[in-house]
Amino acid sequence: MQKGNIGVTTDNIFPVIKKFLYSDHEIFLRELVSNAVDATQKLKTFASVGEFKGELGDVTVNVNIDKDKGTLTISDRGIGMTEEEIEKYINQIAFSGAEEFLEKYKNDANAIIGHFGLGFYSSFMVSKRVDIITKSFKEGAKAVKWSCDGSPEYTMEDAEKADRGTDIVLHIDDENKEFLEDHKITELLNKYCKFLPVPVAFGKKKEWKDGKQVETGELNVINNTTPAWTRKPADLKDEDYQKFYRELYPMADDPLFYIHLNVDFPFNLTGILYFPKIKNNIEVQKNKIQLYCNQVFVTDSVEGIVPDFLTLLHGVIDSPDIPLNVSRSYLQSDSNVKKISSHITKKVADRLQDIFKQQRPDYEAKWDDLKIFIVYGMLTDEKFAERAESFALLKNVDGKYFTFEEYKTLIEPNQKDKDGNLVYLYATDKEAQHTYIEAAKSKGYDVLMMDGMLDSHFISRLEQKSEGKVRYARVDADVIDKLIMKEDAKKVDLPNEAQNALIDMFNSQLPNDNKKSFVITFENLSADNLPVYIMQNEFMRRMKEMSATQSGMNFYGDMPDSYNLVVNAAHPLIGRLLKDEEAACGEKVNPLVAKLDELSKKRADLMGDKKESDLPDPVKEEVKKLDEETKKVRDEKKDVYVKYASESKSLRQLVDLALLSNNLLKGEALSAFIKRSVEMM
Repeated sequence: MQKGNIGVTTDNIFPVIKKFLYSDHEIFLRELVSNAVDATQKLKTFASVGEFKGELGDVTVNVNIDKDKGTLTISDRGIGMTEEEIEKYINQIAFSGAEEFLEKYKNDANAIIGHFGLGFYSSFMVSKRVDIITKSFKEGAKAVKWSCDGSPEYTMEDAEKADRGTDIVLHIDDENKEFLEDHKITELLNKYCKFLPVPVAFGKKKEWKDGKQVETGELNVINNTTPAWTRKPADLKDEDYQKFYRELYPMADDPLFYIHLNVDFPFNLTGILYFPKIKNNIEVQKNKIQLYCNQVFVTDSVEGIVPDFLTLLHGVIDSPDIPLNVSRSYLQSDSNVKKISSHITKKVADRLQDIFKQQRPDYEAKWDDLKIFIVYGMLTDEKFAERAESFALLKNVDGKYFTFEEYKTLIEPNQKDKDGNLVYLYATDKEAQHTYIEAAKSKGYDVLMMDGMLDSHFISRLEQKSEGKVRYARVDADVIDKLIMKEDAKKVDLPNEAQNALIDMFNSQLPNDNKKSFVITFENLSADNLPVYIMQNEFMRRMKEMSATQSGMNFYGDMPDSYNLVVNAAHPLIGRLLKDEEAACGEKVNPLVAKLDELSKKRADLMGDKKESDLPDPVKEEVKKLDEETKKVRDEKKDVYVKYASESKSLRQLVDLALLSNNLLKGEALSAFIKRSVEMM
């Protein structure tokens, strides 16, 4: 028996491994099974070039648990090792500068293991002792047993082993007994080894017999050795891609489209990406792309490897140019990874372009589900946005689809305003905005449907790209004649006092809600327009919508919804309302108006052409008294209008109709409106 110390430059590597790698301790199984697969693949290579002339036979890697002995064993029939090779590969660990490196990467187990090739030593994270029983494939080789209890000391002796290959026997320690449970090992093998290129078996298959599960004689192979992405696209049919998707995501809906990646220059990259159906929250859908290195699972957190918008996709990427054990910071800074990211973006864009050209009806049928990917990509990746302009679609309220260029051609003759700007009208709720959509259509205008969760951001991007030549306006943001103004607005022909009266009356009947604010404005519209509209301010509404999906815009999200109540001064009902108000309130209001005129004249006389700050103190005091009296008279006048408004069913009805058309009339107010409507019939 040979005894010795493992050649490391620190006193003891094993406490370091246990301490620093513990957070990722489950990766030991990936490392050991991957090593077994590598040994098997090497033997196949030697056989193919004539360096191994024996029979390959069954090369399945076997994983077995012995609960009585407390061991987990990984066995292969690969190349095995001689005593000299154990000395070289196991006992001599190149570990210079260890302490500094370990301190730098102490929170990143993958970086440490990958940097030092310590895959085998990860077994000590869960073991109190590890045995290697191995026999080289070389002719005349002797079997060797290596043993280590987690100290730098090891023993090595001759062993009995009939067959070539290696058995790694882990004597699981007391803190990690979970790794002696079938369900835990099954979970890890499915996670890390599901698509390894060599069969991996975990025990024997089981079947129900006489009311209990019993083992059969058949190996329980857990992996698919030739997953779809490793095969040539020409050898696959649509149903093969669908079947593989269900293998990856058994509970998911069928995907929309797939893209088969197959690149061998300037780097090696294979994979299949799928466009899934996204139901609501895009964040929930992320981290569904699985990254592999030579069919060994690395991670499903692929930010930095693929552009952010493509993290919404599902599927597999496999590249030997991305090391198996890497840190997140490495992925984000490595130039090879950046090239891969750029290439994937191009391939996705090319594939979408092909589908659009060759299968446009099918593409349009899936656009509503596909749109979130395209829009997200155009918002976050400028190169993708440039490519996407030829296959991104706009959908109108009638369910017709157009490319950007097609839609521009459609509306250009009719939807330019007096300043030559092209105005894109859009709706976000076809039912709620039906009245406004119909008003636009009556003018011969087309209305887009923009009801996606990212559409507010997308609209702003499209406006910015147009450099002021294009404007997007939601169809209920103003009366249609103002959304696309063909001529200067007509002057409102209402005396100031009439406007003041209407402002006081309408304001008094609008909802008293700190989550909503209303501004009364006047327009001289045609008589066939409604007498009163409620419009939501386009800028503020869009900012609030964007704040819901973008951090840093909470300021807008906390502000009240801003609405304009537009009074059509040319409508007969407004004229009649003012006439009724004059008849009911004139006797009380006229003296107050006269008094206000008198107070205003007195104030003007006192002020002259001076600023208030330049007035002598006695005059300032007089001005102050006049202002207080003016406010008191105004409040009296306002009270007269408010009292009249509260008793005027016609005015109340006009306000409620405007609120109702914007889905702002609810609860008690809605019940009162219905009751009043019946009474007025």
